[in-house]
Amino acid sequence: MRRLPPLGALRAFEAAAKHLSFTRAAAELCVTQAAISHQIRQLEDWLGMRLFERRGHALTLTARGQAYLPELSDALDRISAATLRLMEHEDQPLRITVLPSFASRWLVPRLEAFRKLHPEVDLRLDSSAELWAFSTERFDLGIRSGLGEWTGLKADLIARETLSPVCSPVLVNSHSPIRVPADLRHARMLFDTPRDAWQRWFDAAGVDGPEMDTGASFNDASLALQAAVDGQGVALGRLTLAADDLRCGRLVQPFDVVLPNDYSYWLVYQQPSLSKSHVAAFRRWLLAEASASESGRSFIGSHRSS
Repeated sequence: MRRLPPLGALRAFEAAAKHLSFTRAAAELCVTQAAISHQIRQLEDWLGMRLFERRGHALTLTARGQAYLPELSDALDRISAATLRLMEHEDQPLRITVLPSFASRWLVPRLEAFRKLHPEVDLRLDSSAELWAFSTERFDLGIRSGLGEWTGLKADLIARETLSPVCSPVLVNSHSPIRVPADLRHARMLFDTPRDAWQRWFDAAGVDGPEMDTGASFNDASLALQAAVDGQGVALGRLTLAADDLRCGRLVQPFDVVLPNDYSYWLVYQQPSLSKSHVAAFRRWLLAEASASESGRSFIGSHRSS
């Protein structure tokens, strides 16, 4: 069981010790000088020792009072900080804007881990591709795809992106098996933006690609990946977004040839936002999660058929 003196008496002692004046302590705490004197006497009686020496109008700390003050001030500071954090979480939700594809394929499946670490945070996720410049306080953080350069904003790299064909394992060993890159000329192509990325991949693989005016097109990378999971064709998958499906075997990557993407995924924010403890906590968690996921990707083996 903790032995704790009255909180009011502790605050009175700290103020009086800081100013070495009951009058100025009373002004700081918005009480009377008599109230401060009463609280100090109550604390000294509770402790069974003197904390102040009173010599006429002069007030000094005893040796024990001098030893008590810094530890007490530190404890009160920590209580204050904890209270502010609690009130901050209650009054200010954590507002994040995220690309729809990144939200559905990467972030949302991992959010439960953050909620378990920080159940007090009221997290509000907005799935949008809107190019929002943080000129208002609508969001605390954003996750966007780009080159990492946004005027007036900080940007932390989440993951560099690469592209490679991915498909359902069923397609690899279908009646039109996929063994070498040239076999993709007979497969149904799934496109997202930019559409010409497929041709660049075929060039990197050193084979002629099929006609690019057939297949199915999607305006969102997540939709193309879901179509691939469902066996509807072969997508040029963004491997960051496809990592969980590859790990679980819902998708396979038939070939080692990967195409670097100019754009990467970034956490974007204004520097002052990190003064909010729940914003800083999410940033730390996200970057740690991204690092762990990136390490895990290197162990995802590509599917090979012989």
